[in-house]
Amino acid sequence: MRRAGRAAVAPLSEPAAGAARERRARLANMRQELLAPVMALVGYGELLSEEAERLELGDLAPDLERILTAAQDLLGLVNRLLDEAAAPAQASRAELEAIQSKMRHDLRNPLNAIKGYAELLLEELDELGGVIRADLGALLGESESLLARIDVIVDFSRGEESAELTRQDEGDVASMIANLVRTVKPIEARDAAPHETGRILVVDDNASNRDLLFRRLSHDGHHVSKAASGRRALQMLGVEDFDLILLDLMMPDLNGFEVLERLKADERLHDVPVIMISGLQEADSVIRCIEAGAEDYLPKPFNPVLLRARISACLERKRWRDRERRYLERIELEKAKHEALLRNILPGEIVTRLNDGEVVIADRVEEATILFADLVGFTAAASRVTPAVLVNNLNRIFSAFDDLCRRFQIEKIKTIGDAYMAAAGIPLPRPDHAQAIADFALAMLAALERVNAAAEVPFQMRIGIHTGPVIAGVIGSHRFLYDIWGDTVNLASRLESHGLPGRIHVSPQTSQMLAGDFDLESRGLTNLRGIGKVRTSFLAGRKRGARPELLEHEQRLGRSATLGPS
Repeated sequence: MRRAGRAAVAPLSEPAAGAARERRARLANMRQELLAPVMALVGYGELLSEEAERLELGDLAPDLERILTAAQDLLGLVNRLLDEAAAPAQASRAELEAIQSKMRHDLRNPLNAIKGYAELLLEELDELGGVIRADLGALLGESESLLARIDVIVDFSRGEESAELTRQDEGDVASMIANLVRTVKPIEARDAAPHETGRILVVDDNASNRDLLFRRLSHDGHHVSKAASGRRALQMLGVEDFDLILLDLMMPDLNGFEVLERLKADERLHDVPVIMISGLQEADSVIRCIEAGAEDYLPKPFNPVLLRARISACLERKRWRDRERRYLERIELEKAKHEALLRNILPGEIVTRLNDGEVVIADRVEEATILFADLVGFTAAASRVTPAVLVNNLNRIFSAFDDLCRRFQIEKIKTIGDAYMAAAGIPLPRPDHAQAIADFALAMLAALERVNAAAEVPFQMRIGIHTGPVIAGVIGSHRFLYDIWGDTVNLASRLESHGLPGRIHVSPQTSQMLAGDFDLESRGLTNLRGIGKVRTSFLAGRKRGARPELLEHEQRLGRSATLGPS
């Protein structure tokens, strides 16, 4: 049953609805065609008044004021006449013709005034050129063009029925309107349903507004919370997450603009979309809110369908931003994994250079210390134990050496079977490269003893060390390898292979650099294959004093330590 006092409104038939939409589209086009030149006339009028004042042309002021007043009156007249034309939903042909005739008549009066005063001023300004004359010419051109086209612009006839549509541009207008009506379909009830739903916070000091929005948005499937003030909204946002905020502008304790500024200054809340809703419709308020970060600005009273569309659009944009953020986070995570993996393969400085775009990395290092270590009897041991036991034991040994590399800031170069290669002084130079490698070698022997204590097959190890210039660089494109080359590398390798199990065999160059801090035992002349006789030494240990690795441990505990001899 219908409620008493409410008349039933019969829906328009499909042809009638289509005709009404076409008429609204024609009115919209008419508004656009009229307002663009009228706004130009107002703009030129304002510019002329400002320019005359700047040039101190006071005698032009009265006529320029008349032009500006007529342009502003014309703007108000256009808006009023178009509103009158849009009012009757189903006007008859006779009514439309009457409205059309009135518009054509009324619009000509202020246009004639603008044109007349502009022509008079141009006649008076024959001797004056510059900006004033150019702007007057432009204003006069706009007014003449609009006067000539009023009959065409103000036309309610349908394109296929009008006998006046003979010019090409008139046919284009009719075609454009027909295409718009065909392309932009009317909103059906099912189309108005929201495509996106989310958690929405409604902030309004008016209880009726809050409740109305709460009911409407809840009906659309949103999870809605209400805040009666700006301060309460900020409290709720501190403990809850929302997908969208509908924020009233005019509130007593903390206005909507102040709330908006605080939201956008908060790193956690910065990306939460905000739609301002206010009865204040001045342009400054709208512009300031958009500049401050609001997604949209809706005036009260708002159209429910428009509000629903704006909310759905905001939520959809937020969903896409959230997806983009998660995607970027995954990219950063994968990048970090890739970076960590690369830094396990290459020195950190080399990774940085590769990431900076270097393609060929090849450096000459004038002085570095190279170490080779090799397990004695590894091949024979491999035949006595299972592969799993052998690999596990080798992994424990080399993992211990890797830990020592990090501890002493030594650069591990590579492992070759049961051999281990490391260096100090590359890729970054360090003055104590020889001392660092010496401490590292002594620690390697101690670590091997600890691993041997629990190993099924114990090993011994030979170590060779030499100091000198090297070439260092990255080779390969599929599996990167940071490697070093040169006579220094070859000599360090020969020292290892001609050494003794459990001993550290060093060259004379390295011995010279270690003599002040380490105990060295001369081995005499050693005939190194492919090199010849070299006077070598064995590194026995550090001289009486603190060992760096123990001193570092004591410093971490926050106390100094005096340690005995090595």
